[in-house]
Amino acid sequence: MKQQPLRSSAWFGRSGKDGFIYRAWMKNQGIPDYEFNNKPVIGICNTWSELTPCNAHFRELAESVKRGIYEAGGFPVEFPVMSLGETLIKPTAMLYRNLVSMDVEESIRANPLDGVVLLCGCDKTTPALVMGACSVNLPTLVVSGGPMLTGRHKGQAVGTSDLWRYQNDLKEEKITPEELLSIEASMCRSRGHCAVMGTASSMACMVESLGLSLPHNAAIPAADARRKVLAQLSGLRIVEMVKEDLKLSDILTKQAFENSIVANAAIGGSSNFVIHLLAIAGRIGVELSLDDFDRCSVNVPLIANLQPSGKYFMEDLYYAGGLPAILKELKAILHNDCLTVNGKTIGQNYEKIDCHNREVIATVEDPFNPISGIVVLKGNLCEDGAVLKPSAASTALMQYTGKAVVFENIEDYRKRIDDPDLEVDETNILVLKNVGPKGYPGMPEVGNMGLPKKLLMKGITDMIRISDGRMSGTGFGTVVLHASPEAACGGNFSVIQNGDSITLDVHNRLLHVHLSDDELQQRKKDRTPFVQEVQRGYASLYINHVQQANLGADLDFLQGGSGGEVLRDSH
Repeated sequence: MKQQPLRSSAWFGRSGKDGFIYRAWMKNQGIPDYEFNNKPVIGICNTWSELTPCNAHFRELAESVKRGIYEAGGFPVEFPVMSLGETLIKPTAMLYRNLVSMDVEESIRANPLDGVVLLCGCDKTTPALVMGACSVNLPTLVVSGGPMLTGRHKGQAVGTSDLWRYQNDLKEEKITPEELLSIEASMCRSRGHCAVMGTASSMACMVESLGLSLPHNAAIPAADARRKVLAQLSGLRIVEMVKEDLKLSDILTKQAFENSIVANAAIGGSSNFVIHLLAIAGRIGVELSLDDFDRCSVNVPLIANLQPSGKYFMEDLYYAGGLPAILKELKAILHNDCLTVNGKTIGQNYEKIDCHNREVIATVEDPFNPISGIVVLKGNLCEDGAVLKPSAASTALMQYTGKAVVFENIEDYRKRIDDPDLEVDETNILVLKNVGPKGYPGMPEVGNMGLPKKLLMKGITDMIRISDGRMSGTGFGTVVLHASPEAACGGNFSVIQNGDSITLDVHNRLLHVHLSDDELQQRKKDRTPFVQEVQRGYASLYINHVQQANLGADLDFLQGGSGGEVLRDSH
């Protein structure tokens, strides 16, 4: 196969004034022109930031990628983009996912790059970087930062999912604030993102199952030296991908997306997976809908025994064989001939992998839980759909009718949820409005509402909760999320009131409020319309252009891509 001309030669291979400027200013860093001229120039898109603790080791990881690029005869250039740390950023990192994707897209397109390595870690950095790269469509490979080592407290393994339990224990006075501080000091004991199958780990599994990373990328702990080895091998491989002209569009087929949905079901992955995969598909031009998530995962059992749906942690998954061992168990369900970034098919990548611990990785024939995946609900309460993660829910609540206790917004919820006079008992369904993409704005992870203190004190541990927001991938419970259209858009969800009777029927994929069409229409006529309070800046742009959750919550003008061509020349 004839090698394509290097894209970077349009900068560094030019004669005259333009080439002079491009080369001279690279030399100002002490680089001779033979280093970058007529060699594959590889951009390392780095989301390092001390405000993103999960990604704080990425400078070191980038050095390993550079070694591989040099080894393969390429030239690495590291560049920063905005970094999203879910643990610190307000009001929610999701508000800025699309902004980061714009940063990534334009940084790649505008610069003399032939290929890109994306350094991803904390939740939103992975989809944001992949979305941006898809819109340019150069040879691209993902290196994740890896999960932190499992936390330890008084001899017990602890992780982010336990935080929700400790929060309830504190409310019930089962633990003291001092005890919580001790646990806090024990949980995040190494570099890396959450140690459970939360959104960060789900995103790392997503890119590996899509074929965008080398095998084992998803589960190698951040503190394990093999993470650096994988980074160096990734640097070596991206140079080969440039020579082969192996682009994102060659890998991200509809079948690759279906493989990722299957894998996410089998691992008990985050519900946020849905909204991010839809957005990525929209950028690369693959038709994907909510119905595909239900269709592809309906018969896939849970075979990864990982928190929050199980017992173990990402560290344990790696030692048991990693995601390749999971994929091998799914071979009868997967499209095994899908191409991956190493030039092999996904089937070839897991062919010689063995499972080393059946406590962590079960079989399809004898799974940990026959129920998994993402259930897509339809009905008059969510005309365009809603989602629920059944592996993290209570079986007794899968078919249930109860009366709504409604909170109009997150402030209303926080003000009243622990009020002893709140009219609520364990038979009710909690409903939280106006936490969707436009209404918050940014769609925060508040959908797994904490239960009222007075019910926790009675020993109640789960209730049906419905919102137009999201929940952390580390969370659990019978939680209906992403109700679309959101309350701010004026659909039926916006007019649910206290006392309305709601039915959740997971088996029949139904979410229904027992109101007539006439009553719903009258309520919508009487409702106070959503008022946009933000009048300037990115947040205003976001509110005016964000799509609904069932479409991936991308900005409408970012759908598709513009390719790698620079529209106008400079100088």
